[in-house]
Amino acid sequence: MRFTQASLGLACATLATALPSQSGEPSCRFAQQYTQQQILKDPSNFINDMLYWEGKFHQNNVSFNSNNGMSYDGTNIDWVTGERTVKHPFSAASKEVSSIPPIKSNFDQKAYLVSTKKSLQVMLYAHAISGSAEAARFLSPRDPSAAPGIAASIMELKLQSYLRFNETYPGFGGFLPWFTSSSQDLSPTWDWNNRVPGLDNGELLWAVYAFIQAAENTSNRSYIDLAKKWQTWMDYTKTTAAHIFYRGAGKVCAVVDLNQTLPVHHPEQNYTCEGTDSYLDDPYEGELFTWWLQFFGGLPESDIEALWEYKRAKLVSVDYHMGNVGPITVQKERVRTCNSVVTKVPGMFASVNNVTDPSTGDVVGYISNAGIPSISNQTVQELDVITPYSVFPTVFTESTRRDGTGVSALLTWDSKVTTVNAILGGVTDLVRQKMKAENIYNTFVTRIESEYSRVFKNLKGEHVAFCLPQESVTDAGLVDFTTCN
Repeated sequence: MRFTQASLGLACATLATALPSQSGEPSCRFAQQYTQQQILKDPSNFINDMLYWEGKFHQNNVSFNSNNGMSYDGTNIDWVTGERTVKHPFSAASKEVSSIPPIKSNFDQKAYLVSTKKSLQVMLYAHAISGSAEAARFLSPRDPSAAPGIAASIMELKLQSYLRFNETYPGFGGFLPWFTSSSQDLSPTWDWNNRVPGLDNGELLWAVYAFIQAAENTSNRSYIDLAKKWQTWMDYTKTTAAHIFYRGAGKVCAVVDLNQTLPVHHPEQNYTCEGTDSYLDDPYEGELFTWWLQFFGGLPESDIEALWEYKRAKLVSVDYHMGNVGPITVQKERVRTCNSVVTKVPGMFASVNNVTDPSTGDVVGYISNAGIPSISNQTVQELDVITPYSVFPTVFTESTRRDGTGVSALLTWDSKVTTVNAILGGVTDLVRQKMKAENIYNTFVTRIESEYSRVFKNLKGEHVAFCLPQESVTDAGLVDFTTCN
């Protein structure tokens, strides 16, 4: 497990001092049974309790459809009871998976989190099929030995759903738009008919890549056969990726307009970038699709070089200095933890669903620009709402207001499972193993070193320790959900 004791302490602010429960079902307010010091000394009991309760999200008609294996965006819960109410039946390739790449760049907190916050299902199953005890605690706490089979069965259903979708809508070339998944067969959401995003599918591809390796590592013949079938699907996307998304001169379309009913190479099929200058040119989540094109898109060396030349303008080194903290070159999570201490924020920021309006039971919108203004490429930020999942790069409602006057009564893959996958260690090891087997890992490392060394000449603040939380969310009198009394 890659979750360090120090980093777990960052996720826990001021907590009560009761001893942790050792047996039976843990309290649904388990965090109040631990002090920060207890967690820093030994996080195992806290993690065990957290995985148990976060695992309740993994239910049919809450987070996924057990008939087709596909994820849902999430589910609203009743403002009073906390019981599930109305699910969000839509989803996207990015919610299907979460692929935290081996090396990540971020000077803009919002942009950093977008890639990893949206998605988690396949990555979770990669750990389960690998035999992870932590993943089993999440998926099947009463019968941990069943977890690999649960993951494999859902992935089998999911693959069949993907294949049927591609037969019905061949114009997507194996990729996924935002879709509705409440019926047996998928269909594009109303606003994603004849459109497909590159960013979300870049995340999907690398997480499936990890799952295949995880299944191949087992001695179970059925899991190995499942890996082969997923490999066939993934190999098809290699033949269509550049044709659909690449426009030459290093430009990769962020969103492509197409005819979803026509095959990829039909003479009347036309793939065009949506919008003006709307390309995946960032060093954040969009970079995942760039890597896919480099290694598997069949591009000549000149185009591969152009991919990276086109992106270089947005790879920027920024130093953080506030109060008595800094300077720190901002590619480190220590900046975010220390900023919360310096500014007396009882948590950290990330793009997230806003709090719930109790009169309607719905969230009051989505907060995208949520970061540290002085080091972001967007200087106007919304800083009233914090979210527990924002701690996942160091390492549990969707979000809460800093002043304690509201929470978000919405459960999503983003907020519930991103931190879980961080606890499980991400998929770096699995991706690295497969990249080495395919003789592309050294090329990856060489490119990363080349691109980053252009910008990051002198990393400052390497000696600065992570800052532990010092503030708590104000108790504004909100009443707890009755099912947790």
